[in-house]
Amino acid sequence: MPAARRALPLRLLDALLFSSGWLAAAAAAQTAVTLRLWPGLASGAVGLHVVVLVFAATLLTYNLDAALPFKYRQPAGASGRKAWQQQHRLALAALAGAAALSGAYLLLADGWVHFLPVLLPLAALAIGYSWPVLPWRGRWRAIREVPLLKVFLIAGVWTAVTVGLPALALRQPLASVVGLAGQRFCLVTALAIVFDIRDYSRDRAVGLRTFPVLLGVGGAKAVSLAFLAGALALGLARTAPPLAVLLPTGLAAAVVLAAQETRGDYFFALLTDGVLLLPAVAYLLV
Repeated sequence: MPAARRALPLRLLDALLFSSGWLAAAAAAQTAVTLRLWPGLASGAVGLHVVVLVFAATLLTYNLDAALPFKYRQPAGASGRKAWQQQHRLALAALAGAAALSGAYLLLADGWVHFLPVLLPLAALAIGYSWPVLPWRGRWRAIREVPLLKVFLIAGVWTAVTVGLPALALRQPLASVVGLAGQRFCLVTALAIVFDIRDYSRDRAVGLRTFPVLLGVGGAKAVSLAFLAGALALGLARTAPPLAVLLPTGLAAAVVLAAQETRGDYFFALLTDGVLLLPAVAYLLV
């Protein structure tokens, strides 16, 4: 159905999901969960500013990627998400610019310029994810093209931003968040594999070696479930509230088992990304 003919609620939902607002909210919520480790320190402006900074950084990263020139020259095919992003590429670029200005303001206003040695490598990885920056086998390739690296890169950057950055902002030792970092890395890796299942045929056609391409969809699901088991074990080992561990991993397992390449955009953009919001929801319930 043409976007102009869709009902207003669906158009608003598309805007939330395909502009990465939903995903940025998940990153901000997970950052807020991390800050709960230090309630006495995180209750003021510093904690709020870290959450806003992570929200802005996530919007910047994903919308900058979606607005890349070669992305809107690619055929959208049956993807409503890609068609929406191509139609609104200027708005996505403007949103990325606003997010960049907001993040820069927070870095300067709060005196966090000393975070740049940490943030700049993360930004370089985010940019190199889609841009051809690596010379490999006779041509320049994006980082995402390195076999099996994509899911670990996504999980590593996500964990560094939503776990490491709050600890640094509150001047807490990184050793105090090792357990949470491992738990979150495993959860995000498992969900990133689900998106490789979505892209299975396209990745196979271009020779991109992901878990589904190398192991088949069933094998990829087994790897994803193994990472979820790791997230569950690490969460329980660090004595986190059981509901805050069981709810996200249980629903993530349901998403993994239900994942198919033919699932619609809402399955991936709403449900799969929505699992990342569940730790914050679970903490509100305990």
